[in-house]
Amino acid sequence: MPPRRATATEEQISLRLKHGIHTIFLFVKNDTTFGQISSDLLEILQDRYPKGLTSSIVPPKTTPVPAAGTSEAENIKIAYGIARDPTDLSRGWKSLNVDDSDTVADKELVDLSAVAFSLVSEAEDVDMDDVAFDVELMTLDDELL
Repeated sequence: MPPRRATATEEQISLRLKHGIHTIFLFVKNDTTFGQISSDLLEILQDRYPKGLTSSIVPPKTTPVPAAGTSEAENIKIAYGIARDPTDLSRGWKSLNVDDSDTVADKELVDLSAVAFSLVSEAEDVDMDDVAFDVELMTLDDELL
């Protein structure tokens, strides 16, 4: 008997969620909603980076991560972006317009997709399509070559 194919709702993929110098691998199913991804991501950030995310090394810049259970944490939204050119992340990011009910499959993300994210306070009057994504890419130092 041939192997059973995974259905669209069973397939699990890994997303590379990027901010500053950080890349967080998150395993999700195709039917996982962005509301759940945002909730899981915020929990991971609060646990691993209570002092904030390093957004830039030069000049030094840190993005604060609100502590769990605070009003700040309740008022945080996460904006997502996808690479303008998936083969060259240095070309920048464009906003991925998502609602909490949108799924990974709805946005046609595939295994190892690079997805930038930015923490946005609901108190700020920011259009989610105009959010800037701070992602620092690794480069080889000429001295190492």
